[in-house]
Amino acid sequence: MVKVKGKELNKKQKIWTVVGTVVAIAVLWLIYSYNSLVSSSQKVESSFGNVQSQYQRRADLIPNLVNTVKGAANFEQETLSQVVEARAKATQITIDPANATPEQLQQYQNAQGELSQALGKLLAIAEAYPQLTATQSFQQLQDQLEGTENRIQVARSDYNTVLKSYNTKVRRFPTIVVAGVFGFDQKPYFEAAPGAENAPAVQF
Repeated sequence: MVKVKGKELNKKQKIWTVVGTVVAIAVLWLIYSYNSLVSSSQKVESSFGNVQSQYQRRADLIPNLVNTVKGAANFEQETLSQVVEARAKATQITIDPANATPEQLQQYQNAQGELSQALGKLLAIAEAYPQLTATQSFQQLQDQLEGTENRIQVARSDYNTVLKSYNTKVRRFPTIVVAGVFGFDQKPYFEAAPGAENAPAVQF
């Protein structure tokens, strides 16, 4: 009788040991998955911050460009006004990358795209003013804007790369279970503007 009870006790201990091990593994996996999603989400937000920083750098250069162009005689005031208005619109739209919707990101992209188009028109018209384009200040601003446009494209590409990794992780099983429980949703990508494959938005 004592031996039977001893065997039953050992059997229960083994069962509880197995159950405890499984629970411990599940908890560790849950913690790992959650922390991994948090890290990926933070990388996405940090990468988006780099994009915003480059757009802000471009916005900061525009007042100097406008003031320089104003010095050219008979320069089209309508074009200058379009640039100023597009800049104001673009800088008014802010996004929280942690909660951005596709619609919000599209609105943000559209505003930045309008600014790119206005800048492109201004710089194209400026070519008709040799006395303006020959000045050192204008040439420096051209170079800075060109460099900024390139950095914007790189930052957007880097963001999409980081985002692809995050969105893939959110959709994969079994991480998708943890993502659903803790509210880790997929985030929208930056998309190329229509016609962007044919020519850059700003010509120098």
